[in-house]
Amino acid sequence: MPADPVPADPGPADLGPAGPVTAPWRSRVTVAVLVAVLVVYFVLLGERAVMLISTGRPAAVGLGIAVLVLPIIGAVTVGYELNFGRRTQQLAGALARERDLPDDSALPRRPSGRIETGAADAHFDEVRARVEADDGDWRGWYHLAHAYDVAGDRKRARQAMRHAIDLYRGV
Repeated sequence: MPADPVPADPGPADLGPAGPVTAPWRSRVTVAVLVAVLVVYFVLLGERAVMLISTGRPAAVGLGIAVLVLPIIGAVTVGYELNFGRRTQQLAGALARERDLPDDSALPRRPSGRIETGAADAHFDEVRARVEADDGDWRGWYHLAHAYDVAGDRKRARQAMRHAIDLYRGV
């Protein structure tokens, strides 16, 4: 029996070497529910802030203004994180079409499923060397972000991914 042809444009259910290209529907539903809960929380917090401000007492007005700032900060943060996730998925989709998603399946794992530290560090060194050779390629930075994540450094992983996004967008 002949092998099935490889699709030119992977769809949401297609898998790259390291897993799903797009978030499964459960993850998207979870994000939608959490955002909805946050919106309700922000509205309730905003109502309390308006009630405090409307009292006219200086201390309550000051507290109301402070409480009113919290939903604004929360909404901006949620929007920023959703945008980061959307752009990261765009890059993942582009890499999937190129059949170049990061693949850590060959790295040795602990019984817990985490990649062994020495292997993660060696993998990171390989990827970092590739990025240093061509630091203007967004693909390398995406792979570096994945290598940071595998090594357990989420802060640098996010920084590298932001840089990959900027390179992809031409910023």
